[in-house]
Amino acid sequence: MHFAESSASERRYLPPAVAVSTVAFALHPPEGAAAGAPDAGAPAEGRETTAAGSVTLWIPLVRRTRPPFEGRWALPGGPTQWDETLVDTASRTLHDAVLRPPGYLEQLYAFGSVERSAEAQRLVTIGYWALYGERDLAAPPSAPAGQGAGAPVGRTPVAAPSRGGGAPGPRWDDVPPQSGPRQEGSGGPPGENDPNVAWFSADRLPRLAFDHVDIVEYALWRLRRKTEYSAVAHRFLGPVFTLAQLRSVHEAILGNRVDPANFRRQALAQGHLVDTGAVETGTRHRPARLFRFRAEPEDAPRPDR
Repeated sequence: MHFAESSASERRYLPPAVAVSTVAFALHPPEGAAAGAPDAGAPAEGRETTAAGSVTLWIPLVRRTRPPFEGRWALPGGPTQWDETLVDTASRTLHDAVLRPPGYLEQLYAFGSVERSAEAQRLVTIGYWALYGERDLAAPPSAPAGQGAGAPVGRTPVAAPSRGGGAPGPRWDDVPPQSGPRQEGSGGPPGENDPNVAWFSADRLPRLAFDHVDIVEYALWRLRRKTEYSAVAHRFLGPVFTLAQLRSVHEAILGNRVDPANFRRQALAQGHLVDTGAVETGTRHRPARLFRFRAEPEDAPRPDR
C-alpha cells in the first residue's frame, strides 16, 4: 500500500520511508557554479554573518520543483533505493548536485520527528556531512550516475511510488529535476546555468524546506567539534599550506576571528604539522613557510556508514 493510495486512518500504520540528506562544506563554490543569495525580504537562516572580508563556508543546495515547499531550497538528497547502502545514496545524490565526489563523507545523525514531513509520507532522514577541498573542487565535473557520454547532463530524479499504475506521486524527498536539462557539448561544463542548483554562504542561507536548517546547524556543530579534537581543517586545503591559510579555515568553521599568535602556538604544539622547509612564492611580502599535515591512519571501517 502506497501513501498516496491510502486513507488518513490507513496512513497511521504505514512504516516511514528512509532517505538521505547531505550537508557539504567548501571554502568556495566550484568554478562555474552559481552562487545564490537569500530570498529578498526574507531573513537568512543559519549563523550570523561574519566580519566583512572573512572566509566563510559554502553549502550546495537544490531548489524543489514540486510540493510541498515548492520553490524552496533544500539539501541534496533523496530516498534510498533498494540496491543501495546509505552511503551509496549520499554519494550519488551529492554527486548529482555538485557533479564531483567529495574528499570526505561521514554519517551525521538520524532525523525523524513526526511533524518534519508536513503532509507528505512520514520520512526518516539519515543525515551526512561532507567536505570539498581545493583538489576536489578543481576536479572536472562529471555526469551523474547512469548518464554516459552523449546523455543529458543533469540530476536524475528518483521515481516515487506509483498511484495504482498511474503517474508517480510526489514525495517531498525527491531530488528536484532540472527545468530543461542541458546536453553535453552545449557550452560550458556540466552543472553550469542550472537554475535549480546553487551554492550559498553558510552565513546567509535562504529559507530551507522542512527541517533542513536544523540539519545544517547540526553539521556545523559536528564540524566545529571535529576541528577541536581532530585534524580535519586541512581537508579544505591543498597538500601544502601556510599557517595563515590554515587559520582562515578555522575562522570560517568557527565563525569568528582567531588571534594569529595564539593560533600559531597552539597549531605547532599539537604535533599535526610538518614544516616542509619550503616557502610560498610569488608574494610581495616576506614569504611564509609551507606546512603539511602528518599522515594519519584512516578511521576504522564501519558497516554502511
